[in-house]
Amino acid sequence: MAHQASPRQEFLQGAKATLPLIVGAIPFGIIFGTLAEPSGLSALAALAMSVIVFAGSSQFIVLGLLAAGAALPVIIATTFVVNLRHLLYSANLVPKVRHLPLRWRIPLAFGLTDETFAAVSNRYLRHDDLQHAHWFYLGSFLAMYSNWVLCTGIGVMLGEVFPGMVNWGLDFAMSVTFIGMVVPYLTNRPMWAAVIVAGAMAIACVALPHKLGLLVAALCGIAVGVSLHWLQQNKKAKHASTCQGGQSYE
Repeated sequence: MAHQASPRQEFLQGAKATLPLIVGAIPFGIIFGTLAEPSGLSALAALAMSVIVFAGSSQFIVLGLLAAGAALPVIIATTFVVNLRHLLYSANLVPKVRHLPLRWRIPLAFGLTDETFAAVSNRYLRHDDLQHAHWFYLGSFLAMYSNWVLCTGIGVMLGEVFPGMVNWGLDFAMSVTFIGMVVPYLTNRPMWAAVIVAGAMAIACVALPHKLGLLVAALCGIAVGVSLHWLQQNKKAKHASTCQGGQSYE
């Protein structure tokens, strides 16, 4: 598909594409800020964590482990396991960014979140040109990053005013957001199969420690989806070969 956009247009499109996902992440950023002080983290440390770490799930886990008095090696190992899914994200995006210089790849790697991966992957699916695509990535990353840091600050301030915000059920917004991210991709059988298998495995493996069930479900869903995609491609290739062979005898 023909697609010619300037770096500025790509940047704005990246931020715009991430906006619906940002709305779903707002409650999480605020809740993280409200949890900081009760978990033994100072307001400054909470803000610094959002600025430096920029990983919502890991930050929540760190708060829980700090509150439980866990040792530093346990905290590091747990967050490492939880973020293993980023290996899958990176493997998917490497072919799209490997041509960029290091000064681009480092910040883009830092900005790789669930939301940015969803927005950027959709961009690469719709348009295969890579000339200014990294500006789209940067726009998505900075929109998500600034929102997360801002919401953390708001949460820190609101935590003292409304100490019971954690129990308001605002985290449901994130589930709705991720459902909205997945639905547009369900356009063929491999995608449906991948989602159904991943969902079933996530339920079956929910008892695994350290959220490992999430990684197992993702790998199973990817394996099924990719296998079905290859089978479909091979079937089409054989059909095309048969048709060409038939024409050659005419």
